[in-house]
Amino acid sequence: MSSVIECRRLVKTYHDGSRELRILRALDLDVREGEILAISGPSGVGKSTLLHLMGTLDRPTAGEVLFRGEPLSKMRRQNVNRIRNAEIGFVFQFYHLLPEFTALENVMMPALCKGANRRACTGRAKELLEKVGLGERMRHKPGMLSGGEQQRVAIARALYNEPSVVMADEPTGNLDERTGAGIVELLWDLNRSLKTTMVLVTHDDAVAEGADRWAYLHEGVAEIRKE
Repeated sequence: MSSVIECRRLVKTYHDGSRELRILRALDLDVREGEILAISGPSGVGKSTLLHLMGTLDRPTAGEVLFRGEPLSKMRRQNVNRIRNAEIGFVFQFYHLLPEFTALENVMMPALCKGANRRACTGRAKELLEKVGLGERMRHKPGMLSGGEQQRVAIARALYNEPSVVMADEPTGNLDERTGAGIVELLWDLNRSLKTTMVLVTHDDAVAEGADRWAYLHEGVAEIRKE
């Protein structure tokens, strides 16, 4: 199976005054085409840091991230930006929906921000909201939606550009157990129906066990617990 993303000997270091904090230590990890990869580990171990490096939101201190075999460090910034915008969809713990816009408008926002015609975007946005179970709620603004519904809107938005990979950073962390389980089930269903690669950061080992593969982070490296 080919890899969408490859992490090679990743190091990420932060400085707090005179103190050096090394979060990742020569970490190796692949994200394979079409799979669900779960990343778990203790709080503060670097799960979100790793996701941000893989998603081109940050750069490693040392080591390399490759996207479809091409090292990001060798690419022009505009090409990295294109990958982030066209190839990667992001889902975060706190939804990040725009409160003044409807669910439908929030889903089509990636295209509207690029100057696309609103009418041309509507069909795709409606289709995605139907797919995540919000066909009856697409005209509602975020304030009129529950937390689980807002996260479903965020997932639909992440899928708008038909990305190669969706990266979800603790997508159930702000939800109750039952609602969170529904979001996980939705992500699993979307992976099966759309064949979209999923990377899921979670604090819940039970969720991680349900993924195709499970990488557990500790002491700056990734231990594969499920292959």
